[in-house]
Amino acid sequence: MGFGKLETIQDCEDFIEGCLFMGTGGGGSAELGIQVLKEALEEGLSITWTDAADIEDESLSVTVFGMGSIAPISAETKAEIAQNNLVEQIPLENEDKMMALAVRELADFVGQEIGCIVPVELGASNTPLPLVTAARLGIPAVDGDYSGRAVPEELQGTPYLYGKPSWPFSSVDCWGSVSITKYAQNGHMVERIGKQLSIASYVGVSIASTLLPAAEMKEILVGGTLSRCLALGRAVRQAREAGKDPIEAAVTQSGGWKLFEGVVAKKEWEDRDGYMFGTVYLAGSGEFEGNSLEVWFKNENHVTWLNGKPWVCSPDLVTLAYKESGLGTTNDLIAEGDNIVAIGMKGLEAFRSEAGLACAGPRYFGFDIDYVPIETLMMPNS
Repeated sequence: MGFGKLETIQDCEDFIEGCLFMGTGGGGSAELGIQVLKEALEEGLSITWTDAADIEDESLSVTVFGMGSIAPISAETKAEIAQNNLVEQIPLENEDKMMALAVRELADFVGQEIGCIVPVELGASNTPLPLVTAARLGIPAVDGDYSGRAVPEELQGTPYLYGKPSWPFSSVDCWGSVSITKYAQNGHMVERIGKQLSIASYVGVSIASTLLPAAEMKEILVGGTLSRCLALGRAVRQAREAGKDPIEAAVTQSGGWKLFEGVVAKKEWEDRDGYMFGTVYLAGSGEFEGNSLEVWFKNENHVTWLNGKPWVCSPDLVTLAYKESGLGTTNDLIAEGDNIVAIGMKGLEAFRSEAGLACAGPRYFGFDIDYVPIETLMMPNS
């Protein structure tokens, strides 16, 4: 039984810092996340989360999330938007209002009342937005999510892994377009349809999906993750303020490992099919001088190579954080010359199964690499 609340700006900043760290390079913008939380506090909204055990089993849960590439909007895209005379009906920075509309549209379609909201993943805006959406709708947000990190696709979440349908789902964009997808054959089609809607909108969409009775939601929830994000962000910030090593605090609080330290020598990326793909190249410094680390991402970090050899891969987590502050970063912002520490953490055990690796392991992302659990790789002489 538990209850969490963000009461102050400091609470919000700590929460965002923890969510950013767990976003593994994706999960949305910290700037947007703190903005929506601050505005919600200023409006007098109560930003809280509730232990899943406190939700009635018969209550209907829904998840809300943004879908689209994390890549910056190109000048060409901005010109096309202007040429087509598109005017925002709901400003992009008010994505929580788009999400609230998506929930209302889905509730209207199914003719049922929504009882609670479950964040789909952890990330600097993709977790705060569902929290504020729940506050706007006057319903609980659950202390947990369906991924235990940020992920690029429907297929890396527990609903897909455990065969829970994500349809019907609603989609809303900033231009006021509303779409309802009544049925999709499987999770692959949910992902494909959602991505095509996000591409068509130019700037992404807000989606409400995965209608589940709370009893079923509890079976597949990664519980307690919002409380853990707040504790993680608070621990890193307190270490920084006390003049201690924030990276060490992050490693300790997250139960992870320091994988590498170095300078970003190069970043290659492209915006394709509604995702940001690319690789960050780190040249080792300090104890890692003379070594190299490559980190491949599809929105989030998924595959690494240490000195050219395959190393830590999804479903385990790799976060790139700034050495001095301990702050995580996103792959749209990380840049050449940044002093970075790579931190690894264990992924969900469920995704280490044969079925889980088929949708979240390195081969799913197109690499002929055998997955090796991070704790095995971290053993001496491994």
